[in-house]
Amino acid sequence: MKVKTILVSQPEPKVENSPYFELQQKHKIKIDFRPFIHVEGVSAKEIRLQKIDLNNFTAIILTSRNSVDHFFRVAEEMRYKIPETLKYFCQSEAVAFYLQKYVVYRKRKIYVGAKDFADLSPLIKKYKDEKFLLPASDQLNADAPITLDSLKVDWTQATFYRTVMSDLSDLADVYYDVLAFFSPTGIKSLYKNFPDFKQNNTRIAVFGSTTQKEALEHGLRVDIMAPTPGTPSMTMALEKYVAEVNKSK
Repeated sequence: MKVKTILVSQPEPKVENSPYFELQQKHKIKIDFRPFIHVEGVSAKEIRLQKIDLNNFTAIILTSRNSVDHFFRVAEEMRYKIPETLKYFCQSEAVAFYLQKYVVYRKRKIYVGAKDFADLSPLIKKYKDEKFLLPASDQLNADAPITLDSLKVDWTQATFYRTVMSDLSDLADVYYDVLAFFSPTGIKSLYKNFPDFKQNNTRIAVFGSTTQKEALEHGLRVDIMAPTPGTPSMTMALEKYVAEVNKSK
């Protein structure tokens, strides 16, 4: 069956040259964007209940833009004056670049990893006497605690924000040829909103093995998978599938 409509379970890209828009124009299909999950900040009061005092830490480990936003939000709520001596360990260049929204680069001590959390290991090891705070979500990947424990450093994890399932009730009577998912929580959100969801002719696209596992556990048929050697991104996987099924017969 040809693909005419796709629902991407993420916010609409803010850049004009997004591959999604190119895909839409090239194949004359309709692509809608709707986050199936969203992030909500944890209050300063809740963080205090986690026995977190920001004054006790000399270094912050930032794994995402969300961790940056919510660290500075909490600091403001707690009226914590961030010292210029505080060290920032950023998981990637993208996170470090985003940090500039809050701090003046040349006046701060910022250390940047290549991509994965484990890439921060040499940097953290070099400053092993610091007291590290890891402001994270309630769904932190296991590789962060495993890496930090292996380095035998003084570190504390705190939940600064939560991943929450969005209300999708307005989509109850809307049909899409393809649904694209990027996390296990996205699949869970689908079934929380629509417990009686039947796949029928809907194609399911998933990004990552954990998302695939969640889809299969719910009895879904996965038609489009990314990343693969030939299709490292979701847009490339969708492009390949749409090109094959939409070609004239």
